Amino acid sequence: MNKKSFITGILTGVAGSLLVVLVAAFLLVQNGSLNVTRMLGISDNHTALENKIMDKVNVIEGYIDQYFLDKIDEDKMADAVYKGVINGLNDTYAAYYTSDEYKDIMEKTQGAYCGIGAYVSADQDSGAITIVKPMKDSPCEKAGAKAGDIIYSVDGTEVTGKEISQVQAMLKGEKGTKVDMVLLRGQKQVKITVTRDNIEEDTVAYQMLDKKIGYIQVSGFEEVTAKQFEQAVDELEKQGEKALIIDLRENGGGLLDSAVKMLDRMLPQGVVVYSKDKSGTKEEYKATDDKEFKKPLAILVNGNSASASEVFSGAIQDEKKGVLVGTQTFGKGIVQGVFPLGDGSALKMTTAKYYTPNGRNIHEKGLNPDIKVELSEQIQKLPESNKKVDNQLKTAFDYLLKQE
Repeated sequence: MNKKSFITGILTGVAGSLLVVLVAAFLLVQNGSLNVTRMLGISDNHTALENKIMDKVNVIEGYIDQYFLDKIDEDKMADAVYKGVINGLNDTYAAYYTSDEYKDIMEKTQGAYCGIGAYVSADQDSGAITIVKPMKDSPCEKAGAKAGDIIYSVDGTEVTGKEISQVQAMLKGEKGTKVDMVLLRGQKQVKITVTRDNIEEDTVAYQMLDKKIGYIQVSGFEEVTAKQFEQAVDELEKQGEKALIIDLRENGGGLLDSAVKMLDRMLPQGVVVYSKDKSGTKEEYKATDDKEFKKPLAILVNGNSASASEVFSGAIQDEKKGVLVGTQTFGKGIVQGVFPLGDGSALKMTTAKYYTPNGRNIHEKGLNPDIKVELSEQIQKLPESNKKVDNQLKTAFDYLLKQE
């Protein structure tokens, strides 16, 4: 197959199916041997947009055919076309995943994978990928990575502006393999080499603080999180907790289903969140069991508490089951759907908005805390153990003491 016929085939297929039946088109596009538009039931008469695309494709083909020096990697070019179509949606959270990328992402959401062991977040404005926190005793921590480091490159590829799940996929790999990273730490560049290892992710940590006030920290919403969370709540209840603090600071979200299951443990039966798609179709997510948390409750949030963290916090706030303490949350009130494409690859794009039980959509607004307190550098201590805590946690602790 020559490079010109390949380019013609792949781009004709994409152009013919653009914005019509995108998922089906990805499955059908080959090297020109399939008549994609006919198989999709689309008219043979090209639209003005299709004609414009194909005119430019012909020009590009001419230049490539005449001047391009090296052999074309057909798979890589095809993936680039698919990614380009999705990038054209102008959806910050949309992505096309190759089969390897999608496999890695699915492993990550299950909470067990092989990688470097770090929680990362993406800045929506700058595109910077930041290490929120290395996991304790993880390969990342052992190699010298620190919270707040910005990941500049992974194995020589700059990652600024990349979709976060793609960066996470780059950081994972087989046990014992190495990944070279360049980190930005203030004005310094720090180069580290991390040896990947099996990561058993604990997304929930808990302890009993002074005065029988329980504390649960949730770092992400993965498949394992709901079960870990329920075990933490039940264990603190057995220890005789009188109130509870749930820390969702720096928690960028994850699986909606995990947030719903956690709310099922905390709230009475009823709607905990609902979504609406482009046609206005409403889907409700409900708490269904008889369990309910009935003690004083405070949720710690900040500007990096996003998505599923906001679903959880918004429902607690609407139902007046607890107070939010900290600073305004991130403001991601939209839902992404993931569509496997049959060949191992997948498509992700925004499909709906979600709303709190009282009908609030907080996209690009965030949740306002009931008790606003900026994080300061001043370390405070709990009254009995003299345990050192930050001022936001101490504010939540003091509030709960007054509720007994």
